[in-house]
Amino acid sequence: MDGFQRRRELKKKEILEAALDLFMNFGVQKVSITEIADKAKVSQVTIYNYFESKDNLVHESIIYYIDKAWEEGEKVLDSDIPFPEKIKKLIFNKKQAAENIHEDFYLYFMKEYANGMSYIEDFYKKKSMPKLMELFNQGKEDGYVDPEVSNEAILFYIHMIKEYSQKEEVYSQILPLTEDIMKLLFYGIAGKITDKYDV
Repeated sequence: MDGFQRRRELKKKEILEAALDLFMNFGVQKVSITEIADKAKVSQVTIYNYFESKDNLVHESIIYYIDKAWEEGEKVLDSDIPFPEKIKKLIFNKKQAAENIHEDFYLYFMKEYANGMSYIEDFYKKKSMPKLMELFNQGKEDGYVDPEVSNEAILFYIHMIKEYSQKEEVYSQILPLTEDIMKLLFYGIAGKITDKYDV
């Protein structure tokens, strides 16, 4: 990557950082291109040169948000901390994300998700699911996940949650339930893991 391309990518990242910060705090509808330009210290023309429209900027901001969130999650998944601690951290991260995202931006995010946004689909299949299955396999090896529960059943359960949450009447209600849904995914209805699984 030459110097020009590097500067261009840096400028694009600065615009995305500014846009994402404003969208997270105030939602999409209430934030103008002028406000984003002011925060990023660029002209409105520069934003349109990079993104063409506000809709495209929102779309790119969602991708940027996914990548940033994944970076944090991957650090937890790849760490050497015990399985129960990983689960606690993942639930805490999801809870924090749910508390810090403006409902309007969240709804834009979920609309893209429900419409089968290719980036999210690819991300889900190629990054998220393989890492989650690694996590559950670690849980089985360490004695925290029932070894008799097949990976196929776990995948089926996660796919059910994914498919159901793509319905508009559902995703508009999910945000305040994020922490509970994560707890159900990892702990089931019996509650938190207090000891290793008894075979």
